[in-house]
Amino acid sequence: MTAPVRVPGPGPEPTPPRPERVTVPRRPIPGTGALRETGQLMTLAATTVRDTFRRPFQMRELIEQFWFVASVTILPAALVSIPFGAVIALQVGSLAQQLGAQSFTGGASVLAVIQQASPLIVALLIAGAGGSAICADLGSRKIREELDAMEVMGVSPVQRLIVPRVLATMLVAVFLNGVVSVVGTAGGYFFNVIVQHGTPGAYLSSFSALAQLPDLYISEIKAVIFGFIAGIVAAYRGLHPKGGPKGVGDAVNQSVVITFLLLFLVNVVLTAIYLQLVPQKGA
Repeated sequence: MTAPVRVPGPGPEPTPPRPERVTVPRRPIPGTGALRETGQLMTLAATTVRDTFRRPFQMRELIEQFWFVASVTILPAALVSIPFGAVIALQVGSLAQQLGAQSFTGGASVLAVIQQASPLIVALLIAGAGGSAICADLGSRKIREELDAMEVMGVSPVQRLIVPRVLATMLVAVFLNGVVSVVGTAGGYFFNVIVQHGTPGAYLSSFSALAQLPDLYISEIKAVIFGFIAGIVAAYRGLHPKGGPKGVGDAVNQSVVITFLLLFLVNVVLTAIYLQLVPQKGA
């Protein structure tokens, strides 16, 4: 007797495949890129200040960078300061003659050179010559993955490379500011006394009547801050090149432009604070 053959019944219906989710990339909010870049720049500045006091200190690298930045900026700074001092002296002297205040020409022109022109000249030259070289050096190291190799070996690129370069730009800015102030003042004296036929006694007496020691202090403070800004911006752009060797060139251009904008903005703020805190002589 044969067993009955079982015919399998219909199985469960197959579930239809679920449609795949299509993820639409979110558009970045306008302005967040600039805020992110600003935050990363501030973070690098804070890290640089912190690592400045860590050991071992790279004294040899600091001396080499100081000599390099000074060698590429001292001669252009001296040459640029002469026409700056001449233009300020000629303009102030012409305006003083129109107002009948020729006796104050020397003090006004020298104060303009020391407080405003000298720190800006120094900072612009450091950013254009030294800062561009720093940015190109760090950018080339970045695309060759040297900085990544240093991090793998436990060496901090900020402490090893960035701190000496930033300190070098600050020190060069301080010393170069004194050179530019002296050369610019001498150029203004020459053009005011020789070209505009002013009297040397009135030039020097007006300077001693209007100038005071805090004017030199604010000039050196501006030079230190401007040198720090130039070094930090150059280092930041050198650490973040985009697009290979071409990106390094773009980063150099961006570092110079960004530094120029920040310098003029910070100069306005520092000048406003100085004029509010320090009473002017003779006021």
